[in-house]
Amino acid sequence: MLNIKSIIILIAIVMYALVIAFQSRKVIFTSVAALLIIVLGMIFPGKIFPLPEDIISLESNTPSVFYALTHSFLEIINWNVLMIYLGTMIIASLFIYSKVPAKIADKIVNKSSTSSIAMVLILAMTGVISIFVENVATVLMMAPIALALCNKLRINPTVFMIGIAVMSNLEGTATLVGDPPSMIFASYAGYSFNDFFFHDGMLSIFWLVQIGMIAGCAFFYLYFARHNGEKVVVDSDEIISWVPFSFLIIMIIGLGMISIVSARYEYLSGGFVLALGIILLAWYKLFQRKTFSELKQIVIDLDWETIFFLLGVFVVIGAIKETGILYDLALYLVNITGGSKILGYVIIFAVSIVISGFVDNVPYMIAMLPVAAEMARAMEVNSELYMFALLIGSCLGGNLTPYGASANVVAMGILKKENRPLNFAGWLKIGGTFTVVTTVVVSLALWLIWS
Repeated sequence: MLNIKSIIILIAIVMYALVIAFQSRKVIFTSVAALLIIVLGMIFPGKIFPLPEDIISLESNTPSVFYALTHSFLEIINWNVLMIYLGTMIIASLFIYSKVPAKIADKIVNKSSTSSIAMVLILAMTGVISIFVENVATVLMMAPIALALCNKLRINPTVFMIGIAVMSNLEGTATLVGDPPSMIFASYAGYSFNDFFFHDGMLSIFWLVQIGMIAGCAFFYLYFARHNGEKVVVDSDEIISWVPFSFLIIMIIGLGMISIVSARYEYLSGGFVLALGIILLAWYKLFQRKTFSELKQIVIDLDWETIFFLLGVFVVIGAIKETGILYDLALYLVNITGGSKILGYVIIFAVSIVISGFVDNVPYMIAMLPVAAEMARAMEVNSELYMFALLIGSCLGGNLTPYGASANVVAMGILKKENRPLNFAGWLKIGGTFTVVTTVVVSLALWLIWS
């Protein structure tokens, strides 16, 4: 007898194993896995994706054969999330081009009374930018400022560069547009842009992350305190244009208004952000008088790999969910915890941190969100408690190792170019300690507010 659950689990396990082993080819593996599932769905109609009543009642078998394809393309793949991500990347790319972030950072350095305060404020600014700009782009934007400051102070830039990477990873979780895991969470939980600030009258994800940022800034201030007596001035570049910054503000306000008008924001928020991105590209071409080659380069440099990676993962996880595998896993975890709310909370947080320290947190989030929600339902616990733990834990876990997030890898590469190569143990000393400090503070705050 065909055991479709076992086949889907096997496909998912092989896919994840290959993604972990060969990161550079992850799009190929997720695409092949998604294609296999769609083909199986067409060969065995209703076995993977349950058929709706209107198709079952039809005498012809043709609609049921193609249901797996249309269902995957139109319903399983979350086009709203993909549009938000693509539009945000365009706005972020041109925001960096405008040199507004670099100008602000220079002002912070020149106005700070001591270099240690300037360094901590630069890290805080890195976090703030990362709320709206992709983490890798944020690191690339802030790295020259950090290196210039360290060069003038004649200090090793290693810790500062680690700080820029981990702070960008931390704050990327704060809002719906900050990072793909947050978008995936919003898609699953039905969260609007405003829900990331307040939900059911209580402090939501944004404020929990800010508690972590305060703890992180305190950690780095203690480390940089030795430079308290030194003051440095840096040269400031001229701003190219305020237009991209204006579009960033419009995006934030627009998403907030859409959250009020439409709680589900099905395609509305995604279409809005993508439209802003396209308009900004037109501004770049026409008003900045750029060639088609320069415009093309902006588009090519966007993170298309993550877009296509998500396409495949959405289909695979959709199959896992609709065959009931996630429900089975949730029941298994409930049995392990013996129904203990706090033990379930600790397990979700701890496992998320450890796994995300080594594995891309996007597929992990997609796979585990329904599990966390189902665990909460089975244990009669507020679902936000476990889902927030999953989201924040998986993003904090990316700071644990030098391979836990793309921003970390980029920071390591920059240090290597500066002849300051960093090994695993060296990263763990700073990044691991930062992860422990922020995790303890945020997990306690989350438990006190939502338990």
